[in-house]
Amino acid sequence: MAAEGGGKETNEIKTQFTTREGVYKLLTHSEYSRPNRVPFNSQGSNPVKVSFVNVNDQSGNGDRICFNVGRELYFYIYKGVRKAADLSKPIDKRIYKGTQPTCHDFNPLTATADSVSLLVGFSAGQVQLIDPIKKETSKLFNEERLIDKSRVTCVRWVPGSESLFLVAHSSGSMYLYNVENTCGTTPPNYQLLKQGENYAVHTCKSKSARNPLLRWTVGEGALNEFAFSPDGKFLACASQDGFLRVFGFDAAELHGTMKSYFGGLLCVCWSPDGQYIVAGGEDDLVTVWSFSDCRVIARGHGHKSWVSVVAFDHCTTSVEDSDLPAEFSGSDEEYHEQTNFGVGRDRANSAQSRLSKRNSTDGRPVSVTYRFGSVGQDTQMCLWDLTEDILFPHLPLSRTRTHTNVMSATSSPAAGTVTAATTTTAAAGNSSGTNGSNTGSTGNNSGNTTNSLPATLPRSNSLPHSNPQGGTTPNSHPSSNSSTTTATPTPTPTPTTTTPASKGGSIIDSTFIATGVSKFATLSLHDSRKDRHEKDHKRNHSMGHINSKSSDKLNQLSSSRTAKADAAKTLGTTLCPRMEEVPLLEPLVCKKIAHERLTVLIFLEDCLVTACQEGFVCTWARPGKVGLLSSQSHTATPPRGTVV
Repeated sequence: MAAEGGGKETNEIKTQFTTREGVYKLLTHSEYSRPNRVPFNSQGSNPVKVSFVNVNDQSGNGDRICFNVGRELYFYIYKGVRKAADLSKPIDKRIYKGTQPTCHDFNPLTATADSVSLLVGFSAGQVQLIDPIKKETSKLFNEERLIDKSRVTCVRWVPGSESLFLVAHSSGSMYLYNVENTCGTTPPNYQLLKQGENYAVHTCKSKSARNPLLRWTVGEGALNEFAFSPDGKFLACASQDGFLRVFGFDAAELHGTMKSYFGGLLCVCWSPDGQYIVAGGEDDLVTVWSFSDCRVIARGHGHKSWVSVVAFDHCTTSVEDSDLPAEFSGSDEEYHEQTNFGVGRDRANSAQSRLSKRNSTDGRPVSVTYRFGSVGQDTQMCLWDLTEDILFPHLPLSRTRTHTNVMSATSSPAAGTVTAATTTTAAAGNSSGTNGSNTGSTGNNSGNTTNSLPATLPRSNSLPHSNPQGGTTPNSHPSSNSSTTTATPTPTPTPTTTTPASKGGSIIDSTFIATGVSKFATLSLHDSRKDRHEKDHKRNHSMGHINSKSSDKLNQLSSSRTAKADAAKTLGTTLCPRMEEVPLLEPLVCKKIAHERLTVLIFLEDCLVTACQEGFVCTWARPGKVGLLSSQSHTATPPRGTVV
């Protein structure tokens, strides 16, 4: 583990690392950056972000990449492991004045070889819809900043929709837009539509259709990132107040919550089957939360500073019967069977179908492995394996190989932590592919359960012992019906006024029949913001990020005393178990791979992609894929920091 962990405090930048499926290698000629390859001075700038889309190009080279560096936005053909990057020929390049791009997202439904729809959020609060292939700018939303003046932190197309998109701001608000509507010339008037614990949803009152359709006010402080579930029915929000909140998107019902160990949550992602959510943030931890049980099932400690991105690897998630030899989807043998990028969705769906089969087979032994990764402001990338000994601590361990680098604190919380949602759904016998999980999305969360966790538990490097009394089996959940950013999109247009899973109680339908304006009473916002802002982190990696949120810092200082008191109330509860009350994962791999803080981690079919604040987007070939690089550019200058 010491060799793989790379725990030495050196400035050595790693260019390869080894996992059980083989060696991942950095492709220095497949690096994307500004054309001059000069490291970007990142102080005071917004994080570098990367978006991918596949345009179904008949030439077999349909992947496109977009990334922002400072005031600049680039759009290239992404050649990945196949050919060297040609930085002299961007399809589109834009330089903005007075504001900086902060995030972006492609719509996979409308992408063709001749046109793509790209949303770009900005530091001043605007959102732009552009077509970098046609080099057109079709619309600018919140142009006069009448809707929100704060920085855009996250922008996403609503899954399955060609016209609806969701935007989060550092003010803590989210807004639902329709590309067909205008934003109006006056500030919007809102009417309260739904209100719950530390969140509220308002509809925009207007005689004619205008943006925003809805305003969500979530938690206290910035809403740093949100992510839709694979089926598009649920929304996970990571906030600066340290809370993960999971909503049923259509009905705006709170499904469950989780609290960070301390500080804000900065990133969030879903497992390919929607069963688990991983969040990371200012506590330097990655936290695994069970969607069906509404509780923390594990934490991972490997980073030395804030965790900026978490992501699941849909290609290395495996589910096998325990009486068969363990197979890992990331092995060399399976990679040689795949010859093009178009099979990513099939592999992901295959893993998801097996996960669903696992969820619907009562008590049948299976070997389950979820792979996810994280990158942080400590310039390190970590890979983690979430295995069945953590997921099903009450079952006997299967005979298949399990990851031994698991520091187990306990098998699971006691049976008293089972939620009513889990019991109800399991009793209903919903099978894979149905909407059974909605029976648990009625605002029931783990905070309503009794806390009967043991006071102290041993910690060791061994796997957890089975505990017949502890834990629950995750109930069935709809398997994913939406592709990841690397999957081939299915162009099936949906109505522009409703989400694809709309039903009678959909709040989006309700936005069009609102009649009066009611004043929004400020909710009681009582939870922790950031109780250890003086923690000994590598501050040189995060100063720019801190400066970009100076107003948030002032708010944090003003409420720090209350935050500390409230953090003490949640610690030790099901919202935030103590460190010794849940298993502690060790990283499978932990490598320093950059000189500046890392801001991107994306898993693709043949590779994984990382990016740092210097503006370098790096491609790491999966095992067995490095040989696909058919032409090396001899004229390109090797980027700095990539040679060991």
